[in-house]
Amino acid sequence: MAPNVFFSTTPQRVGLARQRFFEEGIRPTGLVSDAVIQSWTRCSQAHRSVAESVSFSPVTRSRMDSAVARNRILLDAARDDLQHLQTLLAGTGCKAILTDAQCIVVYATHSHQEDGALMWLAGRVGVDLSEACVGTNAPGMVALSGRGCTVHGAEHYFNLNHSLQCAAAPIRDVHGELMAVLDLSCESRDFQFDAAALTHLFATSIENRLLSRQCQAHVLLRFQTGAQLLHTPLEGLAAVDEAGQLLWMNAAARSLLQAPQSDRSATSVEQSFGLKLPELVSTARTGALLLHRLPNGLKLCLQAQTDQRPLHAALSLPKSVAATADDVAGMAEPAPPSAAQSGDAARLRQASLQLIEKTVAECGGNVSRAARQLGVSRGLIYRHLKQAPKTH
Repeated sequence: MAPNVFFSTTPQRVGLARQRFFEEGIRPTGLVSDAVIQSWTRCSQAHRSVAESVSFSPVTRSRMDSAVARNRILLDAARDDLQHLQTLLAGTGCKAILTDAQCIVVYATHSHQEDGALMWLAGRVGVDLSEACVGTNAPGMVALSGRGCTVHGAEHYFNLNHSLQCAAAPIRDVHGELMAVLDLSCESRDFQFDAAALTHLFATSIENRLLSRQCQAHVLLRFQTGAQLLHTPLEGLAAVDEAGQLLWMNAAARSLLQAPQSDRSATSVEQSFGLKLPELVSTARTGALLLHRLPNGLKLCLQAQTDQRPLHAALSLPKSVAATADDVAGMAEPAPPSAAQSGDAARLRQASLQLIEKTVAECGGNVSRAARQLGVSRGLIYRHLKQAPKTH
């Protein structure tokens, strides 16, 4: 009788897949992912034996130092997210590993040898996790394909690695090229959470920070369907040069603008957003959050920054902002200004207050109507009016 392909557990399905591939020479379609099958094929064609001993040895000191030095901007951009990830993973026995595009480990969160000897060895700065070195594994597959993936247990090519579970996602630079790979791994246990989703979320957050730091554009745009999604991993990012051409967009931006992921040709900001460059520069200078309908009909909340410096609209929204785009606050509470910035900030606050007072007066004192007209919350108007200097 033919083997039963409807096994109830992942280890049973992977065991059958290995039997068919390694013993019978049959492609185990449907039992494991095509990405795993392709990796097994590459390793097999390289005449690697599944029984080989795998060495998780670091590369040479000079190559290690070179990899860390080349990725300094990446490490700086990823620092906060990696620290947050370290906190989230505490007590789970899982480790976060960041590699460069060649799969050389440039950072890893702390782990203990009792969490697993292999994971402890693999998660050291300088270790080469490429498929050519350690066989089928999530970081190596992402480095080759550019797509996120997971590898469970015996899906690893080499027998020695069958105790490992790993999920990895790509991090791209402003040119759309692979810059790094973020991986979550654990040993001798299953993930107790959606590792693929968590990896994708943090990889996207790191990528957005990296893009912002690499940005040399005239205007940087942040946008999403709701104000509460700005400055999160879900926000769209796009860079505009001084000629009004879009230099790059992240994946969320391409999705919102319905731009093909593979199309890297330049388009004008007016064509994509229905906004002219002077309008965006003006928005950036005022620090306002703009509610705008795209040419494709989608209504977005948009924030513009110029000269790569966040203007008076701070990097986060006030807690009082409601969870809909129709209740957007005009600006967030700023960080304490420097002496050089205090004059500009005071003038900007005064201009905002004058606009609010004028609108409320035109609406006959009706704060709700004024809020709708300005596209902000009533709470924001009340706070600004309360802060207004008293006249006698």
